[in-house]
Amino acid sequence: MVWNYDVKIIIIFVANFIKMAFKSGFVNIVGNPNVGKSTLMNILVGERLSIITSKSQTTRHRIMGVVTTDDYQIVYSDTPGVLKPVYKLQESMLKYSESALEDADIILYITDVLETKTKNKFFIDMVNKLAVPIIILLNKIDLADQTTVETIMSEWKSLIPTAEVHAVSALHKFNTENILNRIVELLPENPPYFEKDRLTDKSERFFVSEIVREKILTNYSKEIPYSVQVEVESFKEEDDIIRIGTVIYVIRESQKGILIGKGGTALKRVGSEARKELEAFFGKKIYLEMFVKVSKDWRNNENRLKNFGYDL
Repeated sequence: MVWNYDVKIIIIFVANFIKMAFKSGFVNIVGNPNVGKSTLMNILVGERLSIITSKSQTTRHRIMGVVTTDDYQIVYSDTPGVLKPVYKLQESMLKYSESALEDADIILYITDVLETKTKNKFFIDMVNKLAVPIIILLNKIDLADQTTVETIMSEWKSLIPTAEVHAVSALHKFNTENILNRIVELLPENPPYFEKDRLTDKSERFFVSEIVREKILTNYSKEIPYSVQVEVESFKEEDDIIRIGTVIYVIRESQKGILIGKGGTALKRVGSEARKELEAFFGKKIYLEMFVKVSKDWRNNENRLKNFGYDL
Protein backbone atom coordinates (compact mmCIF):
# COMPACT_ATOMS: atom_id res chain seq x y z
CA MET A 1 0.00 0.00 0.00
CA VAL A 2 1.38 3.44 -0.96
CA TRP A 3 0.66 6.28 1.45
CA ASN A 4 0.03 9.81 0.25
CA TYR A 5 2.67 12.14 1.77
CA ASP A 6 0.05 14.56 3.14
CA VAL A 7 -1.86 11.70 4.77
CA LYS A 8 1.34 10.55 6.49
CA ILE A 9 1.92 14.03 7.87
CA ILE A 10 -1.64 14.22 9.23
CA ILE A 11 -1.38 10.79 10.87
CA ILE A 12 1.92 11.69 12.53
CA PHE A 13 0.49 15.00 13.75
CA VAL A 14 -2.64 13.34 15.20
CA ALA A 15 -0.58 10.60 16.88
CA ASN A 16 1.71 13.16 18.48
CA PHE A 17 -1.25 15.25 19.61
CA ILE A 18 -2.92 12.26 21.24
CA LYS A 19 0.30 11.29 22.93
CA MET A 20 0.97 14.83 24.19
CA ALA A 21 -2.56 15.69 25.34
CA PHE A 22 -2.23 16.48 29.06
CA LYS A 23 -5.07 15.94 31.52
CA SER A 24 -5.67 17.72 34.79
CA GLY A 25 -8.57 18.40 37.11
CA PHE A 26 -9.96 18.73 40.60
CA VAL A 27 -11.14 15.47 42.16
CA ASN A 28 -13.02 16.33 45.32
CA ILE A 29 -13.74 13.76 48.03
CA VAL A 30 -16.98 14.26 49.97
CA GLY A 31 -19.27 12.26 52.24
CA ASN A 32 -20.46 11.84 55.80
CA PRO A 33 -18.10 11.53 58.79
CA ASN A 34 -16.16 8.32 59.44
CA VAL A 35 -16.63 6.68 56.03
CA GLY A 36 -12.92 6.64 55.11
CA LYS A 37 -12.45 9.82 53.07
CA SER A 38 -9.05 10.67 54.57
CA THR A 39 -7.76 7.10 54.30
CA LEU A 40 -8.70 7.03 50.62
CA MET A 41 -7.17 10.46 50.03
CA ASN A 42 -3.83 9.37 51.49
CA ILE A 43 -3.82 6.20 49.36
CA LEU A 44 -4.60 8.06 46.13
CA VAL A 45 -2.03 10.78 46.82
CA GLY A 46 0.58 8.30 48.03
CA GLU A 47 1.42 10.49 51.03
CA ARG A 48 -0.01 10.87 54.52
CA LEU A 49 -1.55 14.33 54.26
CA SER A 50 -4.80 13.88 56.18
CA ILE A 51 -4.82 12.75 59.79
CA ILE A 52 -6.88 9.65 60.49
CA THR A 53 -8.66 8.59 63.68
CA SER A 54 -11.80 6.64 64.55
CA LYS A 55 -13.50 9.81 65.81
CA SER A 56 -15.91 11.85 63.73
CA GLN A 57 -15.01 15.42 62.77
CA THR A 58 -11.31 14.51 62.57
CA THR A 59 -10.96 16.50 59.33
CA ARG A 60 -11.81 20.18 59.86
CA HIS A 61 -10.28 21.78 56.77
CA ARG A 62 -10.27 21.19 53.05
CA ILE A 63 -6.88 19.65 52.30
CA MET A 64 -5.49 19.40 48.78
CA GLY A 65 -3.09 16.72 47.59
CA VAL A 66 -1.51 17.01 44.14
CA VAL A 67 -0.38 14.04 42.04
CA THR A 68 1.53 14.86 38.85
CA THR A 69 2.89 12.50 36.20
CA ASP A 70 4.09 13.08 32.63
CA ASP A 71 0.51 12.59 31.41
CA TYR A 72 -1.79 14.04 34.05
CA GLN A 73 -2.20 16.07 37.22
CA ILE A 74 -4.88 15.22 39.77
CA VAL A 75 -5.69 17.76 42.46
CA TYR A 76 -7.48 15.84 45.20
CA SER A 77 -9.40 17.53 48.01
CA ASP A 78 -10.19 15.86 51.30
CA THR A 79 -13.11 17.56 53.04
CA PRO A 80 -14.77 17.47 56.47
CA GLY A 81 -17.60 15.02 56.95
CA VAL A 82 -21.00 16.50 56.13
CA LEU A 83 -22.97 17.51 59.23
CA LYS A 84 -25.65 19.89 60.36
CA PRO A 85 -23.80 22.72 62.17
CA VAL A 86 -24.26 23.42 65.85
CA TYR A 87 -21.57 26.11 66.19
CA LYS A 88 -19.56 28.33 63.85
CA LEU A 89 -16.63 25.93 63.55
CA GLN A 90 -19.00 23.34 62.11
CA GLU A 91 -20.49 25.98 59.79
CA SER A 92 -16.99 26.46 58.38
CA MET A 93 -16.54 22.70 58.04
CA LEU A 94 -19.79 22.37 56.09
CA LYS A 95 -18.75 25.28 53.90
CA TYR A 96 -15.61 23.37 52.89
CA SER A 97 -17.72 20.35 51.90
CA GLU A 98 -20.18 22.43 49.90
CA SER A 99 -17.43 24.40 48.16
CA ALA A 100 -15.96 21.09 46.97
CA LEU A 101 -19.11 20.58 44.90
CA GLU A 102 -18.67 23.92 43.16
CA ASP A 103 -15.18 23.56 41.67
CA ALA A 104 -14.98 19.80 41.07
CA ASP A 105 -14.20 18.18 37.74
CA ILE A 106 -14.95 14.81 39.33
CA ILE A 107 -16.75 14.05 42.60
CA LEU A 108 -15.78 11.05 44.72
CA TYR A 109 -18.72 10.50 47.06
CA ILE A 110 -17.56 8.14 49.80
CA THR A 111 -20.00 6.03 51.77
CA ASP A 112 -19.67 2.69 53.54
CA VAL A 113 -21.64 -0.47 54.28
CA LEU A 114 -22.54 0.72 57.80
CA GLU A 115 -24.03 4.18 57.41
CA THR A 116 -27.66 5.13 56.82
CA LYS A 117 -27.96 5.97 53.14
CA THR A 118 -30.30 8.93 53.59
CA LYS A 119 -28.22 10.58 56.32
CA ASN A 120 -27.81 14.29 55.45
CA LYS A 121 -30.05 13.92 52.42
CA PHE A 122 -29.80 17.66 51.77
CA PHE A 123 -26.22 17.05 50.64
CA ILE A 124 -27.20 14.13 48.41
CA ASP A 125 -29.77 16.44 46.80
CA MET A 126 -26.96 18.93 46.08
CA VAL A 127 -24.82 16.19 44.54
CA ASN A 128 -27.73 15.13 42.32
CA LYS A 129 -27.77 18.58 40.72
CA LEU A 130 -24.16 18.38 39.54
CA ALA A 131 -23.24 18.05 35.88
CA VAL A 132 -19.75 16.61 36.49
CA PRO A 133 -18.89 12.89 36.70
CA ILE A 134 -19.79 11.38 40.07
CA ILE A 135 -18.19 8.23 41.42
CA ILE A 136 -19.75 6.68 44.51
CA LEU A 137 -17.28 4.53 46.41
CA LEU A 138 -18.86 2.02 48.78
CA ASN A 139 -16.09 1.59 51.35
CA LYS A 140 -15.45 -1.02 54.09
CA ILE A 141 -16.85 -3.86 51.98
CA ASP A 142 -14.70 -6.24 54.02
CA LEU A 143 -17.33 -5.79 56.76
CA ALA A 144 -20.21 -7.22 54.68
CA ASP A 145 -20.99 -10.19 52.46
CA GLN A 146 -21.24 -9.93 48.69
CA THR A 147 -25.05 -9.98 48.57
CA THR A 148 -25.27 -7.10 51.05
CA VAL A 149 -22.65 -5.11 49.12
CA GLU A 150 -24.53 -5.58 45.83
CA THR A 151 -27.81 -4.53 47.45
CA ILE A 152 -26.30 -1.37 48.94
CA MET A 153 -24.63 -0.49 45.63
CA SER A 154 -27.99 -0.80 43.86
CA GLU A 155 -29.65 1.42 46.47
CA TRP A 156 -27.00 4.10 46.01
CA LYS A 157 -27.45 3.96 42.25
CA SER A 158 -31.14 4.72 42.82
CA LEU A 159 -30.27 7.64 45.10
CA ILE A 160 -27.82 9.24 42.62
CA PRO A 161 -28.76 7.84 39.18
CA THR A 162 -26.04 9.68 37.23
CA ALA A 163 -23.26 8.22 39.36
CA GLU A 164 -21.01 5.23 38.88
CA VAL A 165 -20.93 2.98 41.93
CA HIS A 166 -17.81 1.00 42.87
CA ALA A 167 -16.97 -1.21 45.85
CA VAL A 168 -13.68 -0.57 47.67
CA SER A 169 -11.85 -1.24 50.89
CA ALA A 170 -9.54 1.71 51.50
CA LEU A 171 -8.08 0.04 54.57
CA HIS A 172 -6.97 -2.96 52.51
CA LYS A 173 -6.38 -0.97 49.30
CA PHE A 174 -8.88 -3.18 47.48
CA ASN A 175 -9.89 -1.79 44.06
CA THR A 176 -8.18 1.57 44.69
CA GLU A 177 -5.86 1.12 41.70
CA ASN A 178 -8.86 0.63 39.41
CA ILE A 179 -10.45 3.77 40.84
CA LEU A 180 -7.29 5.74 40.04
CA ASN A 181 -7.38 4.47 36.46
CA ARG A 182 -11.03 5.47 36.14
CA ILE A 183 -10.28 8.95 37.49
CA VAL A 184 -7.55 9.40 34.88
CA GLU A 185 -9.97 8.33 32.14
CA LEU A 186 -12.51 10.95 33.26
CA LEU A 187 -10.05 13.83 33.69
CA PRO A 188 -10.55 16.70 31.24
CA GLU A 189 -7.74 17.86 28.99
CA ASN A 190 -6.11 20.83 30.70
CA PRO A 191 -2.63 22.13 31.41
CA PRO A 192 -1.39 21.48 34.97
CA TYR A 193 -2.67 23.80 37.68
CA PHE A 194 0.42 23.47 39.90
CA GLU A 195 4.15 23.04 39.39
CA LYS A 196 5.34 19.44 39.09
CA ASP A 197 6.87 19.11 42.55
CA ARG A 198 3.89 20.63 44.41
CA LEU A 199 2.30 18.16 46.83
CA THR A 200 -0.26 20.18 48.77
CA ASP A 201 -1.68 23.64 49.32
CA LYS A 202 -1.05 23.54 53.07
CA SER A 203 1.92 24.95 54.98
CA GLU A 204 4.37 23.15 57.23
CA ARG A 205 2.76 24.82 60.24
CA PHE A 206 -0.61 23.37 59.24
CA PHE A 207 0.74 19.82 59.29
CA VAL A 208 2.38 20.41 62.66
CA SER A 209 -0.94 21.49 64.16
CA GLU A 210 -2.75 18.54 62.58
CA ILE A 211 -0.26 15.95 63.81
CA VAL A 212 -0.44 17.31 67.36
CA ARG A 213 -4.24 17.35 67.18
CA GLU A 214 -4.27 13.77 65.90
CA LYS A 215 -2.36 12.63 68.98
CA ILE A 216 -4.90 14.41 71.17
CA LEU A 217 -7.74 12.71 69.29
CA THR A 218 -6.22 9.28 69.86
CA ASN A 219 -5.22 9.79 73.50
CA TYR A 220 -8.36 11.43 74.93
CA SER A 221 -12.05 10.62 74.89
CA LYS A 222 -15.37 12.35 75.39
CA GLU A 223 -15.46 16.09 74.73
CA ILE A 224 -11.71 16.86 74.87
CA PRO A 225 -10.83 16.16 71.19
CA TYR A 226 -13.75 18.26 69.92
CA SER A 227 -12.87 21.21 72.17
CA VAL A 228 -9.23 21.42 71.12
CA GLN A 229 -7.50 23.69 68.62
CA VAL A 230 -3.73 23.65 68.07
CA GLU A 231 -1.90 26.82 67.04
CA VAL A 232 1.74 26.86 65.94
CA GLU A 233 3.28 30.01 67.39
CA SER A 234 6.84 29.43 66.21
CA PHE A 235 8.58 27.30 63.60
CA LYS A 236 12.34 27.76 63.35
CA GLU A 237 14.25 25.46 61.05
CA GLU A 238 17.97 25.04 61.63
CA ASP A 239 20.50 22.84 59.86
CA ASP A 240 19.87 19.73 61.95
CA ILE A 241 16.76 20.54 64.01
CA ILE A 242 13.37 22.25 63.81
CA ARG A 243 12.23 24.10 66.93
CA ILE A 244 8.45 24.31 67.21
CA GLY A 245 6.30 26.11 69.77
CA THR A 246 2.60 25.28 69.98
CA VAL A 247 -0.40 26.35 72.03
CA ILE A 248 -3.30 23.97 72.60
CA TYR A 249 -6.59 25.75 73.25
CA VAL A 250 -9.50 24.22 75.17
CA ILE A 251 -12.81 25.77 76.11
CA ARG A 252 -12.90 25.01 79.86
CA GLU A 253 -10.44 25.08 82.76
CA SER A 254 -11.38 21.49 83.67
CA GLN A 255 -10.35 20.36 80.18
CA LYS A 256 -6.96 22.00 80.64
CA GLY A 257 -6.34 19.86 83.73
CA ILE A 258 -7.40 16.67 81.94
CA LEU A 259 -5.24 17.47 78.91
CA ILE A 260 -2.13 18.10 81.03
CA GLY A 261 -2.74 15.18 83.38
CA LYS A 262 -1.24 14.50 86.80
CA GLY A 263 2.28 15.86 86.87
CA GLY A 264 2.01 16.64 83.16
CA THR A 265 2.17 12.95 82.22
CA ALA A 266 -0.71 13.01 79.73
CA LEU A 267 0.61 16.00 77.82
CA LYS A 268 4.13 14.53 77.81
CA ARG A 269 2.76 11.38 76.15
CA VAL A 270 1.06 13.46 73.45
CA GLY A 271 4.26 15.45 72.94
CA SER A 272 6.40 12.33 72.64
CA GLU A 273 4.10 10.73 70.06
CA ALA A 274 3.77 13.95 68.09
CA ARG A 275 7.51 14.58 68.08
CA LYS A 276 8.26 11.11 66.69
CA GLU A 277 5.75 11.56 63.89
CA LEU A 278 6.97 15.07 63.11
CA GLU A 279 10.53 13.78 62.84
CA ALA A 280 9.37 11.18 60.34
CA PHE A 281 7.34 13.80 58.46
CA PHE A 282 10.13 16.38 58.19
CA GLY A 283 13.12 14.03 58.23
CA LYS A 284 14.79 16.09 60.95
CA LYS A 285 15.15 16.16 64.71
CA ILE A 286 12.28 18.04 66.34
CA TYR A 287 12.22 20.11 69.52
CA LEU A 288 8.55 20.53 70.43
CA GLU A 289 7.12 22.80 73.11
CA MET A 290 3.43 22.66 74.04
CA PHE A 291 1.40 24.97 76.26
CA VAL A 292 -2.29 24.65 77.13
CA LYS A 293 -4.56 27.68 77.36
CA VAL A 294 -8.28 28.23 77.87
CA SER A 295 -10.19 30.15 75.20
CA LYS A 296 -13.86 30.00 76.09
CA ASP A 297 -16.19 29.48 73.15
CA TRP A 298 -13.43 29.73 70.50
CA ARG A 299 -15.58 27.51 68.28
CA ASN A 300 -18.13 30.34 67.99
CA ASN A 301 -15.68 33.26 67.86
CA GLU A 302 -15.28 34.45 64.27
CA ASN A 303 -12.02 36.30 64.87
CA ARG A 304 -10.51 33.29 66.62
CA LEU A 305 -11.62 30.96 63.85
CA LYS A 306 -10.17 33.20 61.16
CA ASN A 307 -6.86 33.34 63.03
CA PHE A 308 -6.89 29.55 63.14
CA GLY A 309 -7.30 29.46 59.35
CA TYR A 310 -10.99 28.62 58.99
CA ASP A 311 -13.15 30.15 56.25
CA LEU A 312 -16.38 31.77 57.41
